Amino acid sequence: MVMSVDSDVMRVLGDPLRMRIITLLAREALCTTHLVEETGAKQTNLSNHLKTLRDAGLVETEPCGRFTYYKLRPEALEAVAAEFAGLAAAAREAAEQDRKRSC
Repeated sequence: MVMSVDSDVMRVLGDPLRMRIITLLAREALCTTHLVEETGAKQTNLSNHLKTLRDAGLVETEPCGRFTYYKLRPEALEAVAAEFAGLAAAAREAAEQDRKRSC
């Protein structure tokens, strides 16, 4: 069984600011104002990163009055984690069987 991790999601998660946002949203839903305070990023830069995270399916929005709160979608991260767990299991099996392709 060949496993593949979604390269678009990995690209999105590879950015340090996006990973910081994901880490913050893992603890609680936050609005842009909170995220600006926590990250020190400019609002426009942060908004672009949040759009990228939404487009990748990692974050969802929840309107609350004049603010929009952002929430992490745990099932999206669980799917990525499951793909990596599958890759780790395949690598463990290959190592145990000492599998090598002949040249």
